[in-house]
Amino acid sequence: MDKEGSKMRIKGVLFDKDGTLFDFHRTWVPILAEAALVAARGDASLVPGLMAAGGYDEATGRVASGSVIAAGNTPELALLWLQTAPLWEAADLTARLDAFFAEQAPRRSEPVTDLGVLLAALRGSGLRVGIATNDSVASAFATIGHFGLAELVEFHCGYDSGHGTKPEPGMVHAFCDAVGLSPGEVAVVGDNFHDLEMGLAAGAGLRVGVLTGTSAHDDLAPHADFVIGSIVELPALLGGLS
Repeated sequence: MDKEGSKMRIKGVLFDKDGTLFDFHRTWVPILAEAALVAARGDASLVPGLMAAGGYDEATGRVASGSVIAAGNTPELALLWLQTAPLWEAADLTARLDAFFAEQAPRRSEPVTDLGVLLAALRGSGLRVGIATNDSVASAFATIGHFGLAELVEFHCGYDSGHGTKPEPGMVHAFCDAVGLSPGEVAVVGDNFHDLEMGLAAGAGLRVGVLTGTSAHDDLAPHADFVIGSIVELPALLGGLS
């Protein structure tokens, strides 16, 4: 890819949500432990096995990069957990988990910075802003509202929005259609390789990895044009490319 050529064309930023705008481990490990208890129908003895199956290492308190907990969507998580605790119908557990996440995530998400200030700065520089998550669209919408970002985020979608799931390119294309950009004018920013692979599949002009999620630098570097510590560094990065 010609990075120099793509740098000059960036006019929009499509963010992943969890691990990118919000610190993944501080937000999602406690929520997922409670969700696992839901999947176990209250049997706490099943929770450690469910969490481990999803990619959580209790010894380190970390979630593995690329695991179902890190990168999957709710139906994938439900099917995985049903292998260990077959106590629900898959559709029922998916619906129950989606409702639980949409209720819990907005009020318990831990932003990596003052998102209103950061997104306002990006919008003020002329960039279009969207969010694409493998969480549900209801959870994304509720979180955007809870943090007062509705006037700053022009587009949002989830795994259930009809645009496909990551790493398919549909979410990027939907953002482009919504704000009138071409994929080559968009920077995709995420904490997992599936975010960056989505950007590649869509023909995004820039792919930026962040380290506030489940991935280390070496996990992201092969898939990214740049890897930064967090989105706090993004305005300077983009400003240096313009």
